[in-house]
Amino acid sequence: MKYLNALNKINGLGPQKIKKLLGFFGKAENAWNAGWENLEQSGIGPTLVQKIIRERKLINPKEEWGKLEKENIVLLTPADPDYPRLLKEINGAPFILYKKGGLDLNAAPLLSIVGSRKFTAYGKQVAISLAKDLAQSGFVIVSGLALGIDSIAHRSVLENGGKTIAILGNSLDEKSIYPSSHLELAREIGEKGAVLSDYPIETPAGEFTFPARNRLIAGISLGTLIIEAGEKSGSLITASLALEFNREVFSVPGSIFSAQSIGTNQLLKKGAKLVMGVKDILEELNLEERSGIKNIPLKIPSNQQEEILLKILSSEPLHIDNLSRISKLGTASISAALSMMEIKGWIKDIGGQNYIIL
Repeated sequence: MKYLNALNKINGLGPQKIKKLLGFFGKAENAWNAGWENLEQSGIGPTLVQKIIRERKLINPKEEWGKLEKENIVLLTPADPDYPRLLKEINGAPFILYKKGGLDLNAAPLLSIVGSRKFTAYGKQVAISLAKDLAQSGFVIVSGLALGIDSIAHRSVLENGGKTIAILGNSLDEKSIYPSSHLELAREIGEKGAVLSDYPIETPAGEFTFPARNRLIAGISLGTLIIEAGEKSGSLITASLALEFNREVFSVPGSIFSAQSIGTNQLLKKGAKLVMGVKDILEELNLEERSGIKNIPLKIPSNQQEEILLKILSSEPLHIDNLSRISKLGTASISAALSMMEIKGWIKDIGGQNYIIL
């Protein structure tokens, strides 16, 4: 495997060319050590032959493999049982996939959630709620670790005990994590789920790395859910790729006055499935009766205060003062009830003591 990883370090050797080399030489080690004439006979073309001859002088296969081991990164190929089944179906599926984390990538249905980096309070609220409900319905949630909706979805899943996969537009070594502000989030996902990339170690994020990342997000999942997207959002590229791969595209409607809802509303005009709750996704994927999909737990109040608050709270934020006024409960009583309900995962303080139901 170390020679396969070393070949992947050579610029321009994509999955098809690597497969061609393996088909001709039988083993990655043979391809790595081959001379100019034999490499030309493999049919990869003189330009790539020249690159291999030149760049392999600068690459030590053993040292590169040691870097992977030090970072606890494993290398998967389509022959490995842990390689994602759906990903094998897409054109140009990566011949090499890097993984950090112990999550079984084929044990549960995968659903991708992506959206705008510049999110609104509404988008944040929707992402928190849907990511939680989908995770509790048995889905593993896939996203891209990006700022905005992606990271909100990841965090919501983790906070509610679910499983999530982050697919990166850079390599998995900690120095290359992008954005660097999400290093701790990437570590937590690696501990409780999985982090994936098709880029060899020490590959930084760049302008051209994210389209490949989007292909993996779209290809690995049963469908992609878009939560807020501007008119030229990268999330729309992911949606387009999902359609290309014959996957489902789901979209959350937004205000016609919001710039962050232009993209999602356009997707709905083009035929994307409108999503107002997890049931819409389950119905479209015919998973309502599927074994292994768990029912979302009911919120059964433990006392009168919780019962009253559950009737008042909704997806619209309510300040604690307004809750106290409407419920006619005392400040101490309502604070205690809200704290317990938040511990149970029923509600969330989205900031400034403004509460929503989850």
